[in-house]
Amino acid sequence: MNSKREQQTRPEDRATVERLVAAWLEETERHDRTAAHEARAGWERGDLSERAAQDLATWVTARVTDTGFTEDEGPYVAGPVRITPSDKEAVHGWLRNQGHQV
Repeated sequence: MNSKREQQTRPEDRATVERLVAAWLEETERHDRTAAHEARAGWERGDLSERAAQDLATWVTARVTDTGFTEDEGPYVAGPVRITPSDKEAVHGWLRNQGHQV
């Protein structure tokens, strides 16, 4: 996973991507083992399929847990892993660096 594109990702963003991909793969495994297996294989090769990339982008967007959008919602939404808007942007940026449309 050290392609020229990968080198454009900041180390702190890479750590965020690794943390969130692990959570995404775990959740995907519970719902669709085949998709999780394919995504994990792509991740380990450093080459997510376009389908997996779009699933990851959608998942991270839907799972943002530190929202702060309204007083009613509060600044935090409970979830299995903490995901901030900047975490989402790190994942989306990483996916774009990999050549995916996000």
